[in-house]
Amino acid sequence: MKTNIILSGVGGQGILTIAAVLDTAALSENLFIKQSEVHGMSQRGGAVQSHVRISDKEVYSDLIPEGKADLILSVEPMELLRYIPFLNKNGWLVTDSNPFINTTNYPEKQDLYEQIKKYPYHVIIDATDIAKKIGNSKVANMVLLGAASNIIPLSEDSLLNAIRSLFKHKSDKIVNLNLEAFFEGKKIAEEFTDLTVNK
Repeated sequence: MKTNIILSGVGGQGILTIAAVLDTAALSENLFIKQSEVHGMSQRGGAVQSHVRISDKEVYSDLIPEGKADLILSVEPMELLRYIPFLNKNGWLVTDSNPFINTTNYPEKQDLYEQIKKYPYHVIIDATDIAKKIGNSKVANMVLLGAASNIIPLSEDSLLNAIRSLFKHKSDKIVNLNLEAFFEGKKIAEEFTDLTVNK
């Protein structure tokens, strides 16, 4: 088993938190993991991406080759499209529909959606709106992780325990907020697509 995941977005959207959840969950299942991350501008709004490779055998490179990503999960639709060359022919695209407009020539949202919909396996949800309804827009990243969870070959228990572990130093309220966001994302994704993976 080997799963290659690219996480993308901009600074402040919680990309590296998603990576930390995946790393923690994979290690709890005694799997091998390699992770690399690239930051653009250090302040909020700069591009951030992370390669996460999970396998039952040792992984030697932390970078995913082009055409080998099983999942591209993005907290921002334009950032998702940057990494399309990495997607394999059966790979999944999961993104927030809500754009982070940090440039004057940002494309029209509908144009971005049409580009994403050209690929057969995609999930576009308004994770930011879902997170706001839960009570905090910052948990949009966990909404998206929940939406992608059936594509990721890690057990739900491992992912939930990883979320608990990473947020327990903050408060029970923050832990529960992130867990609720995960479950909302999972529920909404399952409503409109048949997500399947061999776990």
